[in-house]
Amino acid sequence: MMTDSHLTDAELSALAQAYGTPLYVFDERVLAERVHYLRSVFQEPLELCFAMKANPFVLPEATPLVDRIEVCSPGEYRICRVLGIPQSKLVISGVYKDEETIANALGSTQLPAAVTIESLGQLDLVEALANRRGERVRVLLRLSNGSQFGMDRQDLIEAARRVLAHEHLDALGIQLFTGTQKTSLARLGRELDALSSLMLQLERALGWRPKELEIGPGLPIAYFPGDDLDEHAFFTAYARMLASLAFDGRIVLELGRSLVASCGTYLTSVVDAKRVGSQNYAIVDGGINQLVYFGQSMAMRQPPVHLVSDRIAEQPRSPEPVERADVDAPSPDGGAELEAWTVCGALCTTNDLLAKQLPLPGLTLGSVLAFEKTGAYSMTEGISLFLSRDLPRIAIVDAGGRSRLVREGIRTDPFNTPRWALCASEQPNPHTNA
Repeated sequence: MMTDSHLTDAELSALAQAYGTPLYVFDERVLAERVHYLRSVFQEPLELCFAMKANPFVLPEATPLVDRIEVCSPGEYRICRVLGIPQSKLVISGVYKDEETIANALGSTQLPAAVTIESLGQLDLVEALANRRGERVRVLLRLSNGSQFGMDRQDLIEAARRVLAHEHLDALGIQLFTGTQKTSLARLGRELDALSSLMLQLERALGWRPKELEIGPGLPIAYFPGDDLDEHAFFTAYARMLASLAFDGRIVLELGRSLVASCGTYLTSVVDAKRVGSQNYAIVDGGINQLVYFGQSMAMRQPPVHLVSDRIAEQPRSPEPVERADVDAPSPDGGAELEAWTVCGALCTTNDLLAKQLPLPGLTLGSVLAFEKTGAYSMTEGISLFLSRDLPRIAIVDAGGRSRLVREGIRTDPFNTPRWALCASEQPNPHTNA
C-alpha cells in the first residue's frame, strides 16, 4: 500500500523555509517502508530491480534496499559510476546501447549483473566486446510486446541460439517490460502466459530453460482521490499469478514508479492571488514543467495536494483579501462554503494548470502547497527548459528525519542562450541560490 508521508506540515514548512520553493523533498523512511511492503507481498525468492529512470536522486538510498539497478542510458551509467554503485548490481538495458558505455561496463573490474539484448544488432556489439573481455558476460534476451522494444520470438530464438554457442556469453534468461500503470490483471496474466509459451518453445527448439525472468509489470499507483484501485488486493493477486508460473528459476521484478512515487513531495509557494470574473486564481512559483502525474493533463483530475498550515515567513501577505462575495454563502448542508481556487504555475501558457476549483480555505500570498506522491519522474520528465525557468532544488530526508540538499537550483537560461553570446561574455554560473 502507498505509505503516507512522515513529514508534518510544520516540517514541510521548515523545509520550504530552509531551501526555498519550488522544492522536491524525498523521504528515505517512506522509501524503505515501501520496499519492505513490496517484499512482504512478493516474497522470496523473488528479487527487486529498481529502474533508476524513475528517480536518480534516491539512488544512494534505494541501492541497499533492492537487488539490482536498471540502467538505460550512458548518463545513467555515469551517475552510477560517480555514486560508486556496485557494478555487480547493474543491469545494462535500453533500446539503444552505445559502444562506449558497454565497453566501459564490460571493462570494469566487476561485470554487470546482466546486459539486455534488444536486437540481433545489439548482440553483435555485445559479442564483440565480450570477446575482448574474455570472460562470460551474462545477458538477458528482451521479448517485445509489439513495440520498438525488444525482439519478436523468431529473432529472440535466434539470439538465444547464438548466445548458447558463444564461449564468452552466458544466457541468463528473458526480460519482458510492456508498459506502466497497468490496472488489468487479465492483461498481466496474458503476458505471463506468453512467457510460459516462449519458454516451452525455447526448450523444444534449443533444449534451453532460462535461469531467470526479469519482468517489468508496470504495477499501478493510485495517484488521485477516487481512483478505483485496491492496491494491496491487486498486488496480492499478481503475486499469486507469479507463484503459479511454471518456472523454477529466479524471478526479478523491475519496478520504478511503484517503488518511489510515495516518497516524494513537491512544495510550491503562492506568489500571486487574484479574482478574474467569478474565478479565484492562485499563481505558484512552480508549474507543469516540474510536476507530472502519469496519464493525464494537470488539472483534469484533482491531484493529491494540500495547503501547508504554516507560511514562509519572508513571503509578504496579501495587502487586501481577495474579494469573493459568496465566500460565506451557506452550503446545502448548512455549513459555510469552502473557497475554491484554480492553481496555476508560473509558465506563460494557459496549459499551466495544476488544479481546478480546489477548496483551499485560508490561502494567501506565501502559502505553500504540498503535492504528494511526486517521487517518480516529476523531477526529470517535465518540460524543464521551457521558458528558461530555474530547476528546483532537491532535498532528501534521511532515516533519522534530517534533511540535506542533494541538488542546488540550476539556471536553465545558459542552455537556451546561443553559444556565441555566452562566449562573448562571462558565462553565467548555472547554479543559483534562488
